[in-house]
Amino acid sequence: MKSALALALALCPVFVHGQGEYPRVRQGLALQFPRDHGSHPQFRSEWWYITGWLTAAGGKELGVQITFFRNRPRLAEDVASRFAPRQLLFAHAALADPSAGKLLHDQRAARAGFGLAQAQEGRTEVAIEDWSLKQIDSGYAAEVAARDFRYSLRFEAKQAVLLQGERGFSRKGPDPAQASYYYSLPHLAVTGSVAVGGRELEVSGEAWLDHEWSSEALAEDSVGWDWIGINLADGGALMAFRVRSGDGSGFWAGGTLRGADGRVRTFKPGEVRFEPLSRWRSPRTGTEYPVSVRVQAGALTLEIEPLMEDQELDARASTGTVYWEGAVRARAGEKEAGRGYLELTGYWKPLKL
Repeated sequence: MKSALALALALCPVFVHGQGEYPRVRQGLALQFPRDHGSHPQFRSEWWYITGWLTAAGGKELGVQITFFRNRPRLAEDVASRFAPRQLLFAHAALADPSAGKLLHDQRAARAGFGLAQAQEGRTEVAIEDWSLKQIDSGYAAEVAARDFRYSLRFEAKQAVLLQGERGFSRKGPDPAQASYYYSLPHLAVTGSVAVGGRELEVSGEAWLDHEWSSEALAEDSVGWDWIGINLADGGALMAFRVRSGDGSGFWAGGTLRGADGRVRTFKPGEVRFEPLSRWRSPRTGTEYPVSVRVQAGALTLEIEPLMEDQELDARASTGTVYWEGAVRARAGEKEAGRGYLELTGYWKPLKL
C-alpha cells in the first residue's frame, strides 16, 4: 500500500487517445528478479518507496522518506511527438525532524524524457532532475536536494526480497482485479549524510523499501487506508494494512510477517485489525489522524507510537490530497519491538474518483 499520491494517480480521470489497454495483475504470476526491480511501463501506476529511521552523532533521531511514482496516463500514445506525455514521474521526499516541529517535505513532477526524468526497465533507476533512486551493487543510493533539507544516502540490502500477499500478488479488495504486484526489502542498512537547519549530519540507521505496481483502482466504496511497515528488533519484518470504508471501518485488510527464523506468514483480512489509541488534529487542515494505533496481525499485537505527532504531508498543490505519513516506534508491552513507518490516507477527504 503506497502512497496517497499513487492512489490519486490511479484514480485520476483518464482521457484515452492512445493504444493498448492496461494489463491486469494476475494471480499466480511469479515475479522475476532482477527484471522486476525495474519499471513496468505498461501498467497504470507504480512506485518505489523507501522509509527509515536515522541516527546522527549525539543520538539525534530523524525519519526519512522518499517515493518515486510512475504513471501511464494513456494520453496521445499514438502521437509521434517527443512531447507526448506517455509516462509521468512524480516524487515526494520528507524528513521528520522533531526539532523542526513539523514534517519537512518537498515534491517534483515531470514527464519522462528530455534527460530530465526517467524510470528504467530491468533495474531500479528512477530520477527527476537531481533527485534519484538507483540500484547499486549492494543495494540502493538516493540523492535528494529539497528546499529545506538535503540528503545523500546508501541502503545496503541485508535480507532477501519479501514477497507480499500470495507470492507477490497482493489483494486490495473483494474483487481479485483489485490487486497489485508487491514486494519489500526490510532491514536495509543506511549510511550517508543529511543536511538540515544549516548543519550537515553523518547518519546511520535502518530502512524499508517497497516496490508496487498495478492498473486497477481500489474498490468504489473505499475512502483510504492505514498501513505499517515495521523492521522488528529481532530481525523480523511486519507489513500490515487495512482499507477503510465510508463509516471508518475496515472492509479489507492484509499483511505479511517474516519471523526472525525466516518463516513467512501471510494474513487474511479477518486476521488484521487497526485500533486507534490516540488522535492528533492538524492545526493547518483541521484533519484528525489516529497517529497512535494498536495493530493486531494474527497472534502478534503491537502498539504504534509516532516519533512526533505532526507528520502531515500536504500535497494539494500537486495531487489535491493531504495525508499523514511518519516515523513510528512499535512496542510490545513495555518493550520496544521495532521501528518503521505508518501511513494514513483518506482522513482529510475520501480518495475518490
